Amino acid sequence: MQLRTPLALLGAALLVLVGPPLLTPGSGSETGTQIPGLRFMVPNTPGGGYDITARTAAKNAEDAGLTHTIEVFNLPGAGGTVGLSRLVSEHGNGRLAMSMGLGVVGAVRSNDAPKTLADTTPIARLTEEQDVVVVAKDSPYKTIDELVGAWKDDPGELPVGGGSAPGGPDHLAPMLMAQAAGIAPKDVNYIPFDGGGELLASILGDKVAFGVSGVGEYLDQIRAGELRLLAVTGPKRVAGLDAPTLQEAGYDVNFTNWRGIVAPPGLTEAERDKLTRLIEELHDSPQWRQSMKQNGWDDAFLTGDAFGDFLDAQDRRVVSVLKELGL
Repeated sequence: MQLRTPLALLGAALLVLVGPPLLTPGSGSETGTQIPGLRFMVPNTPGGGYDITARTAAKNAEDAGLTHTIEVFNLPGAGGTVGLSRLVSEHGNGRLAMSMGLGVVGAVRSNDAPKTLADTTPIARLTEEQDVVVVAKDSPYKTIDELVGAWKDDPGELPVGGGSAPGGPDHLAPMLMAQAAGIAPKDVNYIPFDGGGELLASILGDKVAFGVSGVGEYLDQIRAGELRLLAVTGPKRVAGLDAPTLQEAGYDVNFTNWRGIVAPPGLTEAERDKLTRLIEELHDSPQWRQSMKQNGWDDAFLTGDAFGDFLDAQDRRVVSVLKELGL
C-alpha cells in the first residue's frame, strides 16, 4: 500500500494537469459540438461557391474551437447531383455533410436525378448573395448596356457561362436578364460549368463573352482587375464594388442565390441535433461573421424543418421559373 500511494498521487496530479485543457472555453466541449472525423463534401470543382463556403466554414469552426480537423473533399459531376447521390447513399452517417445551394436544386430537375434533396437531412441555410455579371479585363464591353446591346443583336454569338447546370442560379440569372432585355431565353447560348472555378478559366480565356456567378467567388479577381464587373443581380449595390444593379441599369431583375448544408438521411435525433448545434455555434462565431463580410455574403440563417420547407419551396420555384421562361 505504501508503494501505491505515491503512484495514486502522481496519477491524480496528472489528471489535474491534463484535464483542464479539455474543458477550456471555446473547445466545443460545453456545447457538444465536437464531431471527430467530420467531413464536408463539395459537389463541384475547387474554387466554386460551394467549395469556398465549405472550406471557410471548416476553418472558422476549427479556429473557434468548435470541432477539430474537418476534412473537405470535392466530388464534382452533373451540377452537384453526383455528390448528392453519394450523400444519400451514406445513410445514417452522422460524420458527413454536404455544402449545397440553389444550383443543386436546379440540377436535380435538369438532370432528372434519381435522388433529390427531399432524400437528405436538412441542417441549415447559411448565406445569401448576389450574382455578378463579369467580363475579362480586355473585353470590348465596358458597361452593362454595351454588353446587352451586342447580346440583343445576336444572342447565339455571345455565349454566357455559368457555374451551375440549367435550373441553377448562374443559369436562371442570365435567363431572367435576357427576358428583361427583350431576348427570348430559348435563344440564349448558355454554357454550363461545374462550379465557378471552371467558369473563371473560360472567362479569362475568352471562351465565353461574359459570365454570371456569385459575388464571393470572384471578389479577388474583380479587385485585382482580372475581371471587369458590369452589374450585380440583387436589390442593392455591393459595398466596395463599383457596379450598378440590373434594376438601376433598367433591367427588371432582382435575383439572389443562397447556400446551405445538408446531411445524409437516417441520422438519429442526437446526430442531427449535434450537427445542427455545430452549425449554430459556427453561425454565432466572430470568425464566421468576419468571413461573411469579407466574401460579400448576407446572413440567411435557417435550420431544421424550416430549412426543409424552404428547400421544398425552392424546388417549386425552379419549376415555375423554367416554365415561365419556356425552358
